[in-house]
Amino acid sequence: MMQPEEIRAEFLRAVEVVNSYTKPFPADLLLKLYAYYRIANQNFAHPGSKTPLINAFKANALIQARDLTPEEAMVEYIELVKKEIPKL
Repeated sequence: MMQPEEIRAEFLRAVEVVNSYTKPFPADLLLKLYAYYRIANQNFAHPGSKTPLINAFKANALIQARDLTPEEAMVEYIELVKKEIPKL
């Protein structure tokens, strides 16, 4: 089992992979990554899109992942990136 520092380091590497990826992501993948990222960083502010529908989707993604701890959210983010973006 990884230590918290190792999880955080791998999470940051996964975030870099996502941020440097140039192809479009499917919307459902983006919403999961968004929710895991926000929970991992303990950012519980209201979604900031100017489009109400996008805010609703983001809020729903956060609600679905609400029971995760920040560390669990990091692990979920890492696993999702490993599964969906093979270059990690």
